[in-house]
Amino acid sequence: MHKALLPIVAGGAILASPAHARDEQFELWLNPSFETELDENTGFELETAQRFRDGAQGRVDTYFVRGWLKQDIAGDATLAGALEYRVNDGGSDEVRTMQQLSTSHGIFKTRLRLEQRFVDGADRMGLRLRPRVGIGLDLTGDGRWSAGADAELFWTLRGNNVGSDTGITGLRTTIGVDYAVSDTLTLGLSYLRQQDFEDNAPDDIGHAPLIVLEQRF
Repeated sequence: MHKALLPIVAGGAILASPAHARDEQFELWLNPSFETELDENTGFELETAQRFRDGAQGRVDTYFVRGWLKQDIAGDATLAGALEYRVNDGGSDEVRTMQQLSTSHGIFKTRLRLEQRFVDGADRMGLRLRPRVGIGLDLTGDGRWSAGADAELFWTLRGNNVGSDTGITGLRTTIGVDYAVSDTLTLGLSYLRQQDFEDNAPDDIGHAPLIVLEQRF
């Protein structure tokens, strides 16, 4: 499935057990990004996001800008690093650094991301691992139509505050289709669901239509 460079989304993940309480909300994310090649094996991506939530439900709007430097290390593997600045309405702004390895194996796709999180007012740097697996399939012989699905875990290795939750703290899943309008422009439509696992409280769940417009230069 093609990477989204201009998606509009709202958060998502898998279904919780019926016995577990859930707090479900609709969110709207706008995520424009622009990518260009620096040389045959190196690229730069400028990614931004505007995520609109219901502040009355304790979910504040979030905005970020993120710069990625990407290096192909093989025909089916890419290493990347990023620096991000994130603004959360009501405070607790954040800086993140990230390292990422993406691979493809036929129809199977993987991504492993390590994040260092520096949150205003927190006790310390947080550390989180985000493994993702998925599939991508061509639906037509010319490759213009494709479909894909993926699932991504949020594994908190160290919380930003002493005593905060660690372990598997969330899961995000997506499923959708893409259409390649040209060699540089792709449109797509997906559904995304994200579930944040909470101890002694209802899980937070976001639902998302994901509209993709991918533009490369």
